[in-house]
Amino acid sequence: MTLYQAVADRQTSRLTTMDVVTVVAASLLLTLSAKIQVPFYPVPMTMQTLVVIGLGLALGPVRGAAAVALYLLQGALGLPVFAGTPEKGIGLAYMMGPTGGYLLGYLPAALLAGWLAERGWDRSVFSAMAAALFAGAVIYVPGLLWLGSVVGFDKPVLAFGLYPFIPGDIAKALLAAIAFPAAWKWLSAKGMN
Repeated sequence: MTLYQAVADRQTSRLTTMDVVTVVAASLLLTLSAKIQVPFYPVPMTMQTLVVIGLGLALGPVRGAAAVALYLLQGALGLPVFAGTPEKGIGLAYMMGPTGGYLLGYLPAALLAGWLAERGWDRSVFSAMAAALFAGAVIYVPGLLWLGSVVGFDKPVLAFGLYPFIPGDIAKALLAAIAFPAAWKWLSAKGMN
């Protein structure tokens, strides 16, 4: 059971209006998270990866991935939903740039986070931290491969696309590790799970 299922009292796989509204609202939350930059060293960070992982943990693999897929579709169609858009381009042109692989990595990350949540990994601090770190790591596989293909593997791809983001990823995983078990504890106190 995910947080969404606990709150919505939904155990069925039927698509409802509430599911559609939730997925659309989640894609808008992902857009908002792309536009908010948090000062961080060595590079500023957005909250996109936290929201991607959080959507998977909260909504489950299907609804979480659907929200991410909708977000990617909105961006591919030219809506300025990505970080740095419209200043850095829009649509497929933006997605073909150096960050395109990271964007594609959001889908399997949301799926994995949701799959882990369905198995209770979001219920304790340590397992929620592990779930967030595992799902976050999934983003880097297509992200680094894509980045290397765009800038060239003769460049320090890990120095460009991984190392600067590790402290932020750990901080975001810690936020998820605090928030999700707390949400379950609150729901339990309300008798909703």
